[in-house]
Amino acid sequence: MSDIKPTTTQTGTPVASDEFSLTVGTDGPTVLHDRYLVEKLASFNRERVPERNPHAKGGGAFGEFVVTEDVSKYTRAAVFQPGAKSETLIRFSSVAGEQGSPDTWRDVRGFSLRFYTTEGNLDIVGNNTPTFFIRDGIKFPDFIHSQKRLGDSGLRDADMQWDFWTLSPESAHQVTYLMGDRGLSKSWRHLNGYGSHTYQWINAEGERFWVKYHFISQQGVEHMSADEAEKIAGSDADFYRRDLFDAIAREEYPSWDVHVQIMPYEDAKTYRFNPFDLTKTWPKADYPRIKVGTFTLNRNPENFFAQIEQAAFSPGNQVPGTGISPDKMLMARVFSYADAHRYRIGTNFNELPVNQPHAAEVNNYMHEGNMRYHFNSAQHRTYTPNSYGAAGGPVADPLAGVEGSWESDGELVRSAYALRSEDDDFGQAGTLYRDVFSAESKATFHDVLNGQAHAITVPEIRERFFQYWTNVDAELGQILRDRFAA
Repeated sequence: MSDIKPTTTQTGTPVASDEFSLTVGTDGPTVLHDRYLVEKLASFNRERVPERNPHAKGGGAFGEFVVTEDVSKYTRAAVFQPGAKSETLIRFSSVAGEQGSPDTWRDVRGFSLRFYTTEGNLDIVGNNTPTFFIRDGIKFPDFIHSQKRLGDSGLRDADMQWDFWTLSPESAHQVTYLMGDRGLSKSWRHLNGYGSHTYQWINAEGERFWVKYHFISQQGVEHMSADEAEKIAGSDADFYRRDLFDAIAREEYPSWDVHVQIMPYEDAKTYRFNPFDLTKTWPKADYPRIKVGTFTLNRNPENFFAQIEQAAFSPGNQVPGTGISPDKMLMARVFSYADAHRYRIGTNFNELPVNQPHAAEVNNYMHEGNMRYHFNSAQHRTYTPNSYGAAGGPVADPLAGVEGSWESDGELVRSAYALRSEDDDFGQAGTLYRDVFSAESKATFHDVLNGQAHAITVPEIRERFFQYWTNVDAELGQILRDRFAA
């Protein structure tokens, strides 16, 4: 038994018993100064942090990204240079459900990918769709509220979901994805991921490009039927989470090829629709995919809570050679994500091992706050500028911002918020339905929407529902009206 380690308090002191509290005699009352009992119960009472508001239910794993191509003419980011290798972390999730919700409810799947690069953490926080429901962050809380639960009954409600969507026509493209095959993936391993937003790349010469990230599953993109999803929801609520964990444990490591679409900087000012609109895609005929490399998931978390539940992704985590764009939704997320982590996990959430940069140092003058456990050396001052040279702490590197920014380009900024010749809310949704969906996918799509129509109880909202889909495609709208009336 000498190799068995003793149970200890949180401060490392061995405890006398795991089974019995300290009492006054064998049959007497429990005493409050049993510090291990108090510590154990107090810790138990605080085990849960607030769940994420959207994307509460999820799972993930670690892996490695390897650059197999040369895209150095577009970006100087070390993570994307030829032959570079980086540790990665991914978290898959559902948008609307709570922690205990079934994995196989119809929903968009979150696809959050972190690269632990030599220049700091780079996070690409997207979904299994290349678009989103809204284009302005001011509507995000309202959108999420409409997908959650009613205030009185605590129940999810089709009326409020479709009330929001039909009053927000920019949602049509994403809702078409959601009600189609991508709303029910076979597993997390069998879906593509997308950065969705438009980001910026900057090369070593300071040239700027607009970029969209695509993560293409080497396992293929596969879906499940609504009947199958419903059965699994009742028999295994953690189906996706179990599938990913078990596959990696079997050493069946899932992989995704990383591609980008590249748009020259000046093109964005005059392109036929707004390239910073999150509800739109860039046609691949205009901007084809360019392969960058491949990442493979090969390591399960050792502790789900510490490494997945406390993982704090943010689209604001960029590195030299990458950046954001004047996408209004992206700029709102840059603030909102980090703010949510400070509330949910704590002020110094980035000091948790899963959130620390694994291949880069942290040097700054941020000071104290709850859960601070990294500290400056005795010589390191907590302010800048100071008079102590190298002993006084780090100094900012002007070259870190050498690439400049789009904020001072008035023409670009004005064009980013102006309507273009092909800017409308229903056009790309109609193209997706008519030209991308197969005949089989269309038939399933009709069934799903017919079910949605019957779930709506308010006539006014139901009429807007039919008009919404008529705006997407006139024939589709008529099919839905006829199906409902039959």
